[in-house]
Amino acid sequence: MTTGRLRVMLGAAPGVGKTFAMLEEGRRLLSEGKDVVVAVVETHGRAATSALVEGLEVIPRRMIEHRGVTLDELDLDAVIARHPDIALVDELAHTNAPGSVHAKRWEDVRAILDVGINVISTVNIQHIESLNDVVQQITGVPQRETIPDSVLRTADQVELIDLTPQSLRDRLSRGLVYPAARVDAALSNYFRIGNLTALRELALLWLADEVDTALRAYREEQGIKTSWEARERIVVALTGGPEGDTLLRRGARIAQRSGGGQLFAVHVTTPDGLAGADSSTLAEQRKLVETLGGSFHQLVAEQVPSALVDFARSVNATQLVIGVSRRSRLQTFFGGAGTSSNVIRLSGDIDVHMVTHSEAGKRQLPSVGGALSIRRRIAGLVVAVVALPVLTLLLSLFRSNQSLPTDVLMFQLLIVIVALVGGIWPALLAAVIAGFLLDFYFVPPLYLIRIADPLHALALVIFVVVAALVSLVVDQAARRARLAARASAEAEVLVAVAGGVLQGADTLQALVSRLRESFGMASVVLQQGDDAAAVSVDPESAAPGDEHTVLPLGENARIELTGHPLEPSDRRILGAFVSQLESALVQRRLAGEAAGAKPLAEADRLRSALLAAVSHDLRRPLASATAAVSSLRSSDLKLSRADRAELLATADESLVALGSLVTDLLDVTRLQAGAMGVAIRPVAFDDVVGGALDELRLAPGQVTLDLAAVPMVDADAALLQRAVVNLLSNAIRFSPAGSPPALATSRFGDRVQLRVIDRGPGVPSEKRDDIFVPFQHLGDLDNSAGIGLGLSLSKGFVEAMGGSLEAEDTPGGGLTMVIELPVVHASRSLPVVQAVDRSREEPS
Repeated sequence: MTTGRLRVMLGAAPGVGKTFAMLEEGRRLLSEGKDVVVAVVETHGRAATSALVEGLEVIPRRMIEHRGVTLDELDLDAVIARHPDIALVDELAHTNAPGSVHAKRWEDVRAILDVGINVISTVNIQHIESLNDVVQQITGVPQRETIPDSVLRTADQVELIDLTPQSLRDRLSRGLVYPAARVDAALSNYFRIGNLTALRELALLWLADEVDTALRAYREEQGIKTSWEARERIVVALTGGPEGDTLLRRGARIAQRSGGGQLFAVHVTTPDGLAGADSSTLAEQRKLVETLGGSFHQLVAEQVPSALVDFARSVNATQLVIGVSRRSRLQTFFGGAGTSSNVIRLSGDIDVHMVTHSEAGKRQLPSVGGALSIRRRIAGLVVAVVALPVLTLLLSLFRSNQSLPTDVLMFQLLIVIVALVGGIWPALLAAVIAGFLLDFYFVPPLYLIRIADPLHALALVIFVVVAALVSLVVDQAARRARLAARASAEAEVLVAVAGGVLQGADTLQALVSRLRESFGMASVVLQQGDDAAAVSVDPESAAPGDEHTVLPLGENARIELTGHPLEPSDRRILGAFVSQLESALVQRRLAGEAAGAKPLAEADRLRSALLAAVSHDLRRPLASATAAVSSLRSSDLKLSRADRAELLATADESLVALGSLVTDLLDVTRLQAGAMGVAIRPVAFDDVVGGALDELRLAPGQVTLDLAAVPMVDADAALLQRAVVNLLSNAIRFSPAGSPPALATSRFGDRVQLRVIDRGPGVPSEKRDDIFVPFQHLGDLDNSAGIGLGLSLSKGFVEAMGGSLEAEDTPGGGLTMVIELPVVHASRSLPVVQAVDRSREEPS
C-alpha cells in the first residue's frame, strides 16, 4: 500500500493564518474533484475561519470522558474508515485526551498516512522540540505541547505561512485572533514586536536549514563534490588589517546583487609565534559583518590558503573574496607563492575575487634571531649543490690555458648568487667547495689538490675572501631589513597600547589580550589581589616546556605569562606593556572611587529635593491644621455648631494628609537604606484589588475589572495594596471622562501580572524611567499631586517583594503600569481563587 503524503502549514506564531490557509487549500482541492474531509479543525471562535469550514465534509469528533469532563478529539477510526483522498488535521502538536488511541495527534496523523490517506496539517514554530527552549527564552512562555523535529523533517512539503509582526499585531488589535478581553495582555506580552520578529526569524531559519539539509543529503547520496550555485554564498577572507572593511563591503554587494546571497567572513590564525592580526580591528570587522547580515568565523590552521578553501567548501561557497598580496615581487620570488596565489590554485570551481586595497598597517613582529629565514638558507644550499657541479661540467668543456681567469669569474658570479639567495653560510660553503673545484679541474697540475704557481694560490684566497665579503654584505642587509620591519611593527604596537589606556572600562582586558597576541603566549593572567583579568587558551595547548614569566605591577598586582621563552629583544616592548598596564590599573582604581562617589552625589540630590518638598508640601497641611485648631481655641470668635464641625473636619483632614506624607517620607528613607521590612506570604490578587477599591472608596463604574483566574503570588499584602492604591489613584487622575481606568490580571509562565490601564495622555518613551524618580512630577504641579513619591514608592515596594513594576503604552493611547510577581512556590502553592479558569495564558 502506498503511504500518504504529509503537507504542513508552518507558522511563526498563533494568528498568522495557518488554519485559514489549510482550509482554503482544502476547498481548492475539493473544487478540483478531490475527496477532502475535515478530520479536526480548531476555529478558536474566529468567524472567518468558521466560514471556510462550511461546504466541507466534517468527520464528527470522538467524545471522551475524563474525570467528569467530556472532551472531544479526532476520531481516528472514523477517518480511516471514511478513507478520503485528503484529510485536514489541525494542530499537529496537540496532546490527545487520556484514553485516546495515541498520546499525540502527530501519531494519529502517522497512522492515517500509513493507510494511504494524504494529510494537510498545521503547526507553530514554538511547538518544534529543538526550538522549545529558545522560544521560552524569547517569550517567557513554556510550551507543553511539542513535536519531534524528525516528524516535521519527514514531511513531503513544509509551507511557511508568513505575516509581518506589525500586521499580526493589527489583526490582534481588531479582535481577529483573541477575544477583546485578552488583546491588551497579549499585545504587551507574547505578541510584542521583538518577540514576533524573533519567532519569525526562527521559522525562516528553520525552513532554510531544512532546505540546506535536503540539498546536502542529495549531494552526499550522489557523491557530488563540486559546489552547486543554488544559492550564492560569499566567503570573505580577513587578515585583521584595515583592508578588511573594503573586502567585507565588496562581498556584501556581491551577495546583494545575487538576490539573497549569504555572507561569511573568516579569519585564519596561525599558531606559529607572534600574531599578525589587530584584535581591535577584527572586533570592529566582526560588528561590520553582523551589520551587513553575515556571520563571522575564526579558524586556527598551519596553512592559511588550504584552511580558507576548506572552509569555503564546507559551507558550499560559490565565491571567495580575498585581498591582493602585500608581498613584493622579490619576496614572492625568494619566499614562494603568497596566500592569494595558493588560494587561487586550490580553489577549483569556487570563483575567487581579488580586491585591491591600500597597504595595511599592522604586521607581525618579526624575530631578530636570524637575518634570513630557514627557507632562504635551504634555497641557497640547494642552489650551491646543484649549480656548482653543472657549472664545473660546462666550464670543463671549454677549458684552455687562457680560460682560468674566466673560470674564476664565473665561479665568483655563482657565489654572489648563492649569497643573495641563502646568505652568508651557504655562500661560504659554496666558496670553499668552489675553491677545491677550481684547483682540481682548472689549475695545473689538473686533477690534483696542489697549486704549482703562487699567483694561483693568491687568486684562490682572494676568491674566497671576496665571496665571504659579498655574503656578509647580503646577510647584514637582510638583518637590517628585518630590524627595520620589527621596529616599524613595534612602533605600531606601542601606539595601539598607548591608545588602549583611553578606551575606558575594557582597557585591562584589551591590553592583556593584545599582550598575549603580540608575543604568541599560551596564556596571560593579570592578578590584582583577589581580582583577576585573564586571557588564556585551552590548557591542553600549552607545551610541556613552556616558561612562566612573572612581572610585578605596582604594589599589589602582577602579570604572569605562560608560553615560549622571551627573547632579549622582546623585553623592551614588554616593558611598554607593563607601564600601560600599571596606568590602566590606576585608572580603574580612580574610576572605582568616582563610582563610589556617585551614591553620595545622588543622596545629596535627594536631600535637596526632600528639603524642597518638605518646605512646601508638609507646610501646607500643617498650616491648615494649625489655623483650624487656633480658630477653635479662640475666645474672640463666635462659632456656630456647623462652623466648629467644619474646622474640626479641616484639622482632621490636614493631619491625616500630614501623617500620610510623613509615612511616605519614612518609607522612601527605608527603601534608600535597604531597611524596608517585607513579610512575604501567599497573597491573592483579588483580595488586594478589593482592599484597594475599598480604600479609595470607588463607586461602581469608576474602574473596569478584568480579573482572570491566577494563582496566588509571593508578596507582602500591605505593601502590595499600597502600590495598587498609588497606581490606581494616578490612573483615575489622568483618565478622561467616560474612559475609566481598568484593572486586569494574567499569568505568563511562573509570573503573574496585574495591569493598571488608563486612556490618558500617556508618558513619552524617553521619560519612562523619570516617572519613578522621587520628588518630581514631570511638570504636573497641581495641589493634588503630592510630593512625587507615589510611583517611586510603588516601584520600591514591588521590587522589595521580588517583583517588577514597568510602564508600557496602552494600545490606542494612554499608559499601562504592570506589576509582575512570582507565583507561590509549588511546595506551598494554594488553589486558584477565581471561579473562571483562565490561568493558561499562553497562546494555543
